[in-house]
Amino acid sequence: MPSRSRLPRLPELTPPADPRRGYSQQEILAELRRLILQGSLPPGTGLPLREFAQRFDVSAIPVRESLQTLIGEGLVEHRPNFGYTVTRLTAAELRELYVVREQLESAALAAAVRRAGEEDHRLATEAHARLEQAVLEEDPAAYHRETRTFHLALTRPSGMPRLVHMLEYAWNITEPVQPMVHVSAGERAILHADHSRQLAAFLAGDAESLLTATEQHHSRLNHVVSGLPTDTGLFAEPATPEDI
Repeated sequence: MPSRSRLPRLPELTPPADPRRGYSQQEILAELRRLILQGSLPPGTGLPLREFAQRFDVSAIPVRESLQTLIGEGLVEHRPNFGYTVTRLTAAELRELYVVREQLESAALAAAVRRAGEEDHRLATEAHARLEQAVLEEDPAAYHRETRTFHLALTRPSGMPRLVHMLEYAWNITEPVQPMVHVSAGERAILHADHSRQLAAFLAGDAESLLTATEQHHSRLNHVVSGLPTDTGLFAEPATPEDI
């Protein structure tokens, strides 16, 4: 049986909306999801019920219900006699999800670029500016976080909420890996240049240029993802026939 990862030192929890009543089940769910998506709970980290119940000052029941919901979202997995852990993908699964993300994003962008209005342009421009600031400050965590914000700002005007939801779902599953945190500053700068071309095409309403820039961006992304280290515990080992 593999050893369970120790719970890392966590940032301060978001206070409950009503301090007198304490955390609701939905607030616990949102907080656990936030900790996973922002990388505070890396892939493979054990999620002990009792410890989290103490942190939230609740019984184990709302924590367990929250973890069950996160299993359905692909962020948490459970194994008998081992407990709950943050989902750890194999390297091949991560590459596969990036291909899925590319296909979903391209379909959404083709519609979004024609439907986007002034407010959509503003949100995309502001997200791009935050990305650029993260590059200048060499802040990989902020860059990773704002990358998602930027890409979703380009796709949400598509008028295809179910497709965008599927894109966000696929994105969520890859978030615990924090790929952009593990690449070099030079690689992030190159990827950001792609973002600049995407933004220019989006603001111009040029669908063809936007899709071309997106294809080039994902080609570079796939190369970056393929080069992530596989010997640091970041990824799960591929399943063997005995495991199936």
